[in-house]
Amino acid sequence: MSSALLPDKIHNPIYRLNQHPGYRRLFAPQELTIGLIMPLETHPGRPAPTMADHASMALRADKLGFAALWLRDVPFYDPTYGDVAQIFDPIAYIGYLAGVTQNITLGTAGIVLPLREPLLLAKQIASLDHLSAGRMVLGISSGDRPADYPLFGVDFDSRGDRFREAYTVFRTVTEERFPVHDSPRFGRLNGQFELIPKPVVDRSPTIAVGQAQQSLEWIAQNLDGLIRAAPDPDYLPIIAEQWKAAVERIQGSSHFKPLGVGAFLDLADNADAPLRRMPGGFRAGRRSLIGLLEAVKSVGINHFALNPKASRRPYIEVMDELAADVLPLFPTH
Repeated sequence: MSSALLPDKIHNPIYRLNQHPGYRRLFAPQELTIGLIMPLETHPGRPAPTMADHASMALRADKLGFAALWLRDVPFYDPTYGDVAQIFDPIAYIGYLAGVTQNITLGTAGIVLPLREPLLLAKQIASLDHLSAGRMVLGISSGDRPADYPLFGVDFDSRGDRFREAYTVFRTVTEERFPVHDSPRFGRLNGQFELIPKPVVDRSPTIAVGQAQQSLEWIAQNLDGLIRAAPDPDYLPIIAEQWKAAVERIQGSSHFKPLGVGAFLDLADNADAPLRRMPGGFRAGRRSLIGLLEAVKSVGINHFALNPKASRRPYIEVMDELAADVLPLFPTH
């Protein structure tokens, strides 16, 4: 068994995320990359995609040079929300996509951590990190659907505390050898058991998706970045400055922790169509979208995850137009 799978010493406490292929592909200071939120299919007005050609579309996104594919965590269909994301469970699906694609980062946006058993999640994520050759990035959230919590017998109001506790267990078991830890909700580690494999580098990259009921300072201290829902463009400098200030207070002015945003996109046929807000995102022509992305980059945001599922054009047209005219301006690292 290789030393990467069974290390002979405790990981270096100086984390080497800039050596993690998936994280490095997405994030760099003063730069912006473009990712896609799954599914790679337009289905406006319908709760579920067909998932037809999903493997070939993922391979196409990889070959065209998009930075990441992001998978959401929606275990059950709730007609109140009318959305089931990419249908397939994100953990299982990333395992499949790791075998279909070669370079693109595979991320979750995000796993509802209070509803996941962190010891098993640690095993799954570390395994995916190796099976994807270091392309796995774990985005985690507290979830925004109160109706999901009773299904798992979990109190919705406890989700902030459960998030912190589960994350502590996840970090402990993935980063320490034969760890000792006692968790009120998630079991006891007594120093006699070891998680194998460990992450590809010192830790699995973890990104907060939304604030997960935590302060910005807590996220800046404990996670490796933040992805927020895209706000009104006028608010972009404010959210960027808030994140930068939190990172500086906790980590110092020279420390880089990336900020990303995610949004629905309805890409118009007319390249000159103006940018307009719609619920959760934007309708725009190509040129106004580029203007938005330039503004995003200028305030220090490092990644933009687009979800064109609400677009009225075929997804393949949207993807090809983005690849031809937008990606060259915001290239993947």
